[in-house]
Amino acid sequence: MNRLAGKVALITGAGQGVGQGIAFAMAAAGASVVVAGRTLEKVQRTATEIARRGGEALATACDVKSASDLSRVVDECVLRFGGIDILVNNAQEVPLGPLLDVDDEAFLAGFESGPLASFRLMKLVHPHMIGRGGGTIFNLASSAGVRWDMTGYGAYGAVKQATRVLTRAAAAEWGAQGIRVLTIAPHAESPGLKWWIENNPDEAAAFFKTIPLGRVGKLEEDIGRAVVALCAPEMAYLTGATIPLDGGQANFA
Repeated sequence: MNRLAGKVALITGAGQGVGQGIAFAMAAAGASVVVAGRTLEKVQRTATEIARRGGEALATACDVKSASDLSRVVDECVLRFGGIDILVNNAQEVPLGPLLDVDDEAFLAGFESGPLASFRLMKLVHPHMIGRGGGTIFNLASSAGVRWDMTGYGAYGAVKQATRVLTRAAAAEWGAQGIRVLTIAPHAESPGLKWWIENNPDEAAAFFKTIPLGRVGKLEEDIGRAVVALCAPEMAYLTGATIPLDGGQANFA
């Protein structure tokens, strides 16, 4: 079903994991997709798979910590497809560990790749969305920001919570212009989750028991298709919210 036919989506961190799952789902729904990522070979594989399935995609290398890279990617997207309707700010470097073990460089990388990159891209796509009558922006957050025990997750949770605040502000400021801004907080079978399970097996086992649906989400089927659904006209009154795609585990109240 081509629910996104005629739409153009820009997705960062689309070479693997959640970003790739969203890219696959959006392309399957008819969107033209720009898949951006730090490693060109990875996003090229994503674009190749989309093309194999009959979709349309452009792969481009992008370090989201680079303002010039972000500007170039937006320009490439507009040049190739004529505009931007959907932005997914997914790429993020993760500063994990107790606060005393997280150095300034790691925390800064988390901030620059997360809220700062999202801030920059939101502003870059804004005029292009205005030119197309509006659009939808998705910023990625994490339940790490609302954990029952923040030990080891303070720096990561801080940058993700900053992103949620940007979502609320942009939703308030740009709603009258037809731009909706949402935060999604997924649990999915990503490489990052696999790494976390391998390095924290006991914590992971306890964590998974708290997911009411009893499983971790599938990248395309559970996360990607949910994001597609949130782009639908039926969702036009929803903005500024944080939407947990996590089987009911987190409490963002």
